Amino acid sequence: PPRAAPLDHAASPKISHSSSWFAENFTEGAFVDGILGGELALPAGAVAEPFVSADDIADVAVEALLDPAHRGRTYELTGPRLLTFAEAVAEIAAASRREIRYRTVSTADFLAELGRAGLPEDALWLMQDLFTNTLDGRNASVRPDVETVLGRKAEDFADFARRAAREGAWRPAQALVGDA
Repeated sequence: PPRAAPLDHAASPKISHSSSWFAENFTEGAFVDGILGGELALPAGAVAEPFVSADDIADVAVEALLDPAHRGRTYELTGPRLLTFAEAVAEIAAASRREIRYRTVSTADFLAELGRAGLPEDALWLMQDLFTNTLDGRNASVRPDVETVLGRKAEDFADFARRAAREGAWRPAQALVGDA
């Protein structure tokens, strides 16, 4: 049978993204319960992030792996604009037509609540690191690399939120039972 040619890892493109948060954290990740409950409480303050769609990251990765012109290049993948977590929650509320609030809490209170919810110690350490070291403003910049590679703009968070709402990402579970 035919065999795939071995991948030359030395010639593979280097891809990195400078966004610490994916847009999907609000649909598939740690923030879903807060969104569904009507309030997302995080120790994020007013730090802005360039939330990037995982679909954009995947599209760039495929293009970069298939086109040899990308070999040896490093791409910093971000969404097209900076938003605070409060602004992201407001976009979700508008898209889902639900009342959802954002509330800033201290890191200590946030970690205590996660601990009470049963989050393991190693995951608590990761959350503390994310909210104290990573979420310090270092990612507060927008790069054009998604557009450079794909020839189209990165998905805006408002568009992501509208798409996710249409797909039912923030409908309470009891509403989904009758839809099956």
